[in-house]
Amino acid sequence: MSERLQPGDVAPAFTLPDADGNEISLSDHKGRKVIVYFYPAALTPGCTKQACDFTDNLDVLADAGYDVIGISPDSPEKLAKFRDKESLKVKLLADPEKKVTESYAAYGEKKNYGKTYMGVIRSTIVVDEQGKVERALYNVRATGHVAKIIKDLGI
Repeated sequence: MSERLQPGDVAPAFTLPDADGNEISLSDHKGRKVIVYFYPAALTPGCTKQACDFTDNLDVLADAGYDVIGISPDSPEKLAKFRDKESLKVKLLADPEKKVTESYAAYGEKKNYGKTYMGVIRSTIVVDEQGKVERALYNVRATGHVAKIIKDLGI
């Protein structure tokens, strides 16, 4: 398991397929700030709430210079179904082998109802225009998280 990212760290580079199978890289966004968020599974209540919140606030974030990328271990096909069912405008990327999720320290031990298991840790990493970590938020809540990010970033 990777160490949690800290402000000032270089954000790990990645290239992953989106919901349509197109390869998307972090470097495609050089010169813009990027909010990279990791979520456990498409088409689940919490993840749907979070993705819809990002979609609802996409214009506000884009106007402030931020692109938004959501990453989960789902297949591109499941992401396409998720995007279409919920009318999502957020760029969703597939990381079925969890290599990128692990490199961002967004995969690890979780506890739920007294059971401990390995899974995706709901996390949000804000990357600046130079590809450095500006903020690293781990174990975030799906509900209210986007509003908190907007407030914390002063948007």
